[in-house]
Amino acid sequence: MGTEFILVLTTIEKYLNAVQIAKVLIAEKLAACCTILQNATSFYEWQGALEDRKENVLLIKTTKVKFEALRNRIVELHTDKVPEIISIKIDDGLKEYLSWVEATTM
Repeated sequence: MGTEFILVLTTIEKYLNAVQIAKVLIAEKLAACCTILQNATSFYEWQGALEDRKENVLLIKTTKVKFEALRNRIVELHTDKVPEIISIKIDDGLKEYLSWVEATTM
């Protein structure tokens, strides 16, 4: 299997926006699976002020070749001006699961 797999992470303040993004990414075959983790608290500096807010973490399983289109789609749908979008390389995993990710995003 020569495909490179990634886990993309983004945080989204509104739960319904997270659901919308997840459904669009899957419908457009940009992601095989999206998992929403609710009620995370993020602390960060924004425009000179310390911020904290409750957010939903969206974990997105996909392939590296889909990343650019996926990132662009998240930016279009996200409510933040500068959304957190991070790609993490998957070095290994259950072969059958990774095969499913590959097949689902084709």
